[in-house]
Amino acid sequence: MKKIEDYVRSIPDFPEEGIIFRDVPSILQDAEGLHLSIDLIQAELKDLDFDVIVGTESRGFIFGVPVAYNMNKPFIPVRKKGKLPCETISREYELEYGTATIEMHRDSIRPGQKVVVIDDLIATGGTVEAAIHLIEDLGGEVVRVVFLMELAGLKGRERLADYDVRSVICYEGK
Repeated sequence: MKKIEDYVRSIPDFPEEGIIFRDVPSILQDAEGLHLSIDLIQAELKDLDFDVIVGTESRGFIFGVPVAYNMNKPFIPVRKKGKLPCETISREYELEYGTATIEMHRDSIRPGQKVVVIDDLIATGGTVEAAIHLIEDLGGEVVRVVFLMELAGLKGRERLADYDVRSVICYEGK
């Protein structure tokens, strides 16, 4: 049986020289890789008491929904600005070049709910940090954050130092 790392295609010098791009679609396009990735993320939640799973657009949806389904938990999407139809709350965060805004429905998290956040990759941590602030603004408590991959060289985990952060695969570089 292959390890999950065996399904990750590594592309050197993309998007710029010296960077090794870690390709999530190469995991998804293989049935065994997809199955293994969901199982490994879900294993990070074994015996954890929580109420709801939150995933960020769009790959947090890919990994979060099957885990929510398997564990019989609701799934709450965090979307890019302007994509949700009901009353929302929003948070702006910094990107490498500029800013972005994410939103979630105002009624999606109830005060006191224990929340798990799932996403595909942690790089600088800005998107998930903004999602955590939205959850907390609604009164939720983030009890764990799980990523399929971590690019440790970008130090995103430091931004999330106050939270229980797990990653299935950790690459030391950027």
